[in-house]
Amino acid sequence: MEQSRNEQAQGESKPERNLYLDALRAGALLVVVFGHWIATLPRFEGGTVVATEHLLKVWEPAGYLTWVVQVVPLFVFVSAAVSADGVARRMTQGHRQMQWWGGRALGLARPTVTYVAIIALFALVSLHTGGQLLEPFNQSLTVHLWFLIMLLGVQAMLPLSVEADRRWGVGAVFGLIVMAAVVDVVRAIPTSSGDVLRLGELVTDSPGGVGWINAVLVWLLPQQLGIAWRRGRFRGAWMGVAFLALGVLWLTGTVASGYPVGMVGRDLHGDSNMLPPTLALIGVMWLQIGAVLLFERPGRWLLDRRRISGAVAMLSALSMPLYLWHKLAELPAAWVGARLHLPMDAGLPGEVGFWMGRLWWLGFCTLMVVPVIAVVVAFEMRRTPDVVQTVGRRATLAGGFALFAGLVVSLAFGAMPGSLIGLVGVAAASWLLRAHPQPPRSAGFRG
Repeated sequence: MEQSRNEQAQGESKPERNLYLDALRAGALLVVVFGHWIATLPRFEGGTVVATEHLLKVWEPAGYLTWVVQVVPLFVFVSAAVSADGVARRMTQGHRQMQWWGGRALGLARPTVTYVAIIALFALVSLHTGGQLLEPFNQSLTVHLWFLIMLLGVQAMLPLSVEADRRWGVGAVFGLIVMAAVVDVVRAIPTSSGDVLRLGELVTDSPGGVGWINAVLVWLLPQQLGIAWRRGRFRGAWMGVAFLALGVLWLTGTVASGYPVGMVGRDLHGDSNMLPPTLALIGVMWLQIGAVLLFERPGRWLLDRRRISGAVAMLSALSMPLYLWHKLAELPAAWVGARLHLPMDAGLPGEVGFWMGRLWWLGFCTLMVVPVIAVVVAFEMRRTPDVVQTVGRRATLAGGFALFAGLVVSLAFGAMPGSLIGLVGVAAASWLLRAHPQPPRSAGFRG
C-alpha cells in the first residue's frame, strides 16, 4: 500500500515529456559547454600548461558573442515551463512541495558529490607535484558550479512565482523588471551625476553592494516568463519577432548607456553584467524567448521525426552530466596537447593561427570528454534510484543548506582547497536528502 502511494505521488509530480522543451534545455547546456571551452585559453611554455586566460580579457569584441552563448536564462525559462503545472497541483500541500524541491536537490547532489570528490582527489595528487597539475585550472574546475546554486535557489521560489502568475499574470514580469531597475538606480546613486543616459556606466562603476539583490530578481525573471508562457499568456511566431526586436533594442540601449557588452561574469569587482546581474542581462532573455516562440512550430515539426527525437532524448539525458564534467576534460586536453606540441596556444586574436588553435582546443576537449562521460554514466547507472517521499522537512532543509554551503565553498575557493572543504557539505546533502529505509520495530515482550 505504501509503495503504491509513493508510485502515485511520483506519477503526479512527473511532468509530461515535451520533446521541444527537452531539446531547448539540452541545447542550452550544450551551448554553455562549448562556450566555456571557447572562452578558455591555455598558455603553454616548454611543453607545460602554465596558465589559462579568458577570451573576453584578450579580445573585447567577444562580448558580443555572449549575447548568443549566455543561454542560462533559457534553461531557467524552460525548466519553469516544465515544472509549473506540477508545482501548482502541490501548492496546497506544503510538505509535498518541499519533497519536490528535495528531490531536485538530491538529483543534483548525487552526481555533484562524485564530481567534487574527483576534483578533491586531483587536488590532493596535485600537492605532490607542486601544484603543476591543477594550478592553471584551479578556479576553472569549479566556476561552473554557480549555475547549480542559482538553479536550486530559483526553483526553491518556484511556488511563489506560480502564485505571482496566478494573481498578476504578466504583471508579475513587469514587477520584477521594475524592481530590478530600482536596484540598479539605487546602486548608481553614490556615483550619480544626474545623467540618466549614463546609467550603465554609473552602475558598473559602483561596487556590487545593493546590486546583489538582482541576483534574485533578475534570475527570477526567466522563471516568471516560463510560467507565463506555459499558461499561454504569450505565444506565436509574430510575438517571437516582437521579443527579438525588443531584445535588440534593449541590448543596444543598455550598452549605449555604459553597461558592459559581455553577458558573462569574470570577477566580483562590479564591472560586469553577471556579478551582480544588471538590467542589461535581461536583453538576452528577450532574444531567447523570441527565438523559442519563432522556431516552435518548425522545431516541433522536426521533432516528429523518429531519428531526431531519439537523438534529442539521448542528448537530454546526457546534458546535465556533460555540463557537470565538461571542465574536467580541459585537463587531459591541455596535457596531451602540450606534449604533442599542438598549436592550441596561438597567441591573441588577430594573430596568425589563433582561430585554428581554437578549433584544435575544441576538438581535443570534445575528444577527451567522451571517455569521461562514458565512465560517469556507467557509474551513475549502477546506483539505485532514491525515493524522497519519506524525507522530512527538517532533513530537506538541512540537506539543502549543506548543499548550498558545499557548492559555495567549492566555487569560492576553487579546486584547492575549495573542493576538499566543499565535499563535506555536498556529501552531507546527498545523505540527508536521501530516503533511508527504517528497520522494522521489535514487537517486544510483555512481562
